[in-house]
Amino acid sequence: MIIEAGLNHYELVNDLIKKQLELKNRVTVKDVNGQRYIGCALDAGKTIEVHGTPGNDMACYLNGGRVVVYGNCQDAVGNTMNGGEIVVHGHSGDAMGYGMRDGQIYIKDNVACRGGIHMKEFRQLHPVLVIGKNAGSFLGEYMAGGTIVLLGLGLKKGEKLFGTHCASGMHGGKIFVRGSFPKENLSDNIKISALDERDKKELEAYVKKYCKYFGEDFKRVMAKPFKKLSAATSRPYANLYTPN
Repeated sequence: MIIEAGLNHYELVNDLIKKQLELKNRVTVKDVNGQRYIGCALDAGKTIEVHGTPGNDMACYLNGGRVVVYGNCQDAVGNTMNGGEIVVHGHSGDAMGYGMRDGQIYIKDNVACRGGIHMKEFRQLHPVLVIGKNAGSFLGEYMAGGTIVLLGLGLKKGEKLFGTHCASGMHGGKIFVRGSFPKENLSDNIKISALDERDKKELEAYVKKYCKYFGEDFKRVMAKPFKKLSAATSRPYANLYTPN
């Protein structure tokens, strides 16, 4: 089933999507022009294919479903998602994966500011954000769990892998970073280390999926070394307001 979004109000577009998903497990939406909340709370076994530029909060509260975007997307994609998968064949705006608790997001190109902010994990729930190019400031801000992978593919001369205040307030989880990066842009609370065997196995699984989705060469991507960023303490602001 194909739905033409065009200039229709987002409520109408989402109503049409919902009705079609009651009949089928897969829906294609074309000519998307900033309509918000597409795929909100989508359940497992359901897929939405988006052509165009979806608006804010696409796939927010995603509940196991799958959303694939052939284009770019705006802010807060995957906001507080509980599981499932988001694949974006382009770049995204701010707060990608805000507060995500499980599931995986794959972005072909770059993410703007505050990607992965407040990511968290619990027991078997483990959110993953894979970024193909680079990220803006505050990547992984207040990160409490999960994994971010930053590949740095296609960077031009002078472009930085990430902006200022990377991992500010991070107290859990990890960020795998490929190639060289501006260490002065890291939070003081962050330690840089080599990957152990468990890290390498986890990373390879995510990179293989990225390469499959976007046609990259796995061996070429893995040929450049990675570093792991993690929190040096689980209390990054312990002495900020009081002496101890």
